[in-house]
Amino acid sequence: MKIKKNYTLPIIMMFALFFMIAFVTGLQNPMGIIIKNQFGTSNFLSQLGNAANFIAYAFMGIPAGLLLQRIGYKKTALTAIAVGFIGVGIIYFSGILCSFGVYLSGAFVSGFSMCMLNTVVNPMLNTLGGGGNKGNQLIQFGGALNSIGATIVPVLLGALMGNVAQAQISDAAPALIVAMGIFIAAFLVLFFMEIPEPNIEQITTELPAKKYGALSYRHFVFGIIAIFIYVGVEVGIPNITNLFMTTDLNIDPTTAGTVVGTYWFLMLIGRLIGASVGAKVSSKTMLTFTTSVALILVLLAIFCPEVQVTMPVFIKSDISVGLASVPLNILFLIMCGLCTSVMWGSIFNLAVEGLGKYTATASGIFMVMVCGGGVLPLIQGAIADYQGFLNSFWVIFIGIAYILWYALVGSKNVSKNSVTK
Repeated sequence: MKIKKNYTLPIIMMFALFFMIAFVTGLQNPMGIIIKNQFGTSNFLSQLGNAANFIAYAFMGIPAGLLLQRIGYKKTALTAIAVGFIGVGIIYFSGILCSFGVYLSGAFVSGFSMCMLNTVVNPMLNTLGGGGNKGNQLIQFGGALNSIGATIVPVLLGALMGNVAQAQISDAAPALIVAMGIFIAAFLVLFFMEIPEPNIEQITTELPAKKYGALSYRHFVFGIIAIFIYVGVEVGIPNITNLFMTTDLNIDPTTAGTVVGTYWFLMLIGRLIGASVGAKVSSKTMLTFTTSVALILVLLAIFCPEVQVTMPVFIKSDISVGLASVPLNILFLIMCGLCTSVMWGSIFNLAVEGLGKYTATASGIFMVMVCGGGVLPLIQGAIADYQGFLNSFWVIFIGIAYILWYALVGSKNVSKNSVTK
C-alpha cells in the first residue's frame, strides 16, 4: 500500500514565495510615479520599469522551465531568490546614483527572479493539491498571500514618497531593504528545508514525449494567450489608475497609494473567497462569472458621470479601513480587484488540465507569457498620453472579453488522448 506523503511544510513554503513575488513585482507600480516626477518622463516612459520587470519573463520563461526539469524545485527556487536579491540591490543603488538606467536594469534582473519563482510555485501547488479543483484551491490560497504583498507595497511607497513633486528613488530605500531582508530569510529557510519533487516522482505514459508536447494541446495554447492578457489587465488597472489619480486628478500619493492598495486588498478578499469555494466550484464557472462582472465594471468606469464618492480604503499604517474621496469611475476600477483575483489560478488550472508530465515545461511557457504585464500597461500609457486615461481602459475591456471567451470556448480540452488535428 502506498503511503500518502504529508506536504504541509512545502505548501507553506510555496505560499511564502507567493508573497515575495507580489512584494517585489508590486514595487514597480508606485516606482512609476517616482520615475515620472524625478526624471520628467511621459506616462509611457514611466511604465518602462514595470515593462522591464515583466519583459524579463519573455527571456527567462522557457529556460526557467528547463531549469526546473534539470535541477528540480528546490535548487530553482534558491537560484531565483539569489537573483532576486541582486535585482532589488541594483534598484537600491539606482537611488544612490540617481540613475534611470540603473533602475531599469534592476527591474529587469528582478523580473528574472520573479519568473523563476512563478515557474516553481504554480505547478508545485497544483500538483501537491492533486490537480483539478483542489489544485486550483491551493493556488487561490497562495494568491491570497500574493495579494497581501501587493496590498502593502503601494501603500508603503505612497507614504514614503510624501510630496509627489519631490519624490526620488532613494525615498523607496526602506521598502527595498525590507525586500532584500525577505529574500535572505527565505533563502536560509528553504536551504535547510526538504522540498519534494512531485513532477519528477510522477510517471506518466499518456503520450510519447518525442511526438507530443504542451503546445500540441489547443486549450493550452489559448490558455497562454489568456495569461498574457490577464497579467496585463491585472497590472494595468492599478498602474494606470495610480497615474490617473496623481497626474490628472491631483490626488496626493499617500491617498492614491491607499486607493490602489485597496485594489490589491480586494484581490486578497476575492482569492480567499475563491479558495473557500474552489473545491466545489469549477475553474470554468469561476472564470466565466468574474470576467462577466469585470466587463461591466470597466464599462461603468469609462462612461459613468464625473461625481465624487467616498470609498473605504485599506490603510497600512494602523492596519485599518479609512475613507477616501475619489471619482466614481476610480471606485469601479478598484472594484475590479475582486474579479481579477481568481483569474490566474482558474486560467492556469484550465490550461494545464490533462498535460501530465508536460506540466513543468508548460509552466515555463506560461512564464514567458507573463510579459503581458509589461506590454499592456505600456500600450495603455501610450494611449493615455494622446487620448486620455479613461480611453486607455478600452485595452482592459478588450483583454477581459478575450478571457471570457477562453472560459466559455477556448478552455475546452479536446486533446486529452491525442493532439489537436
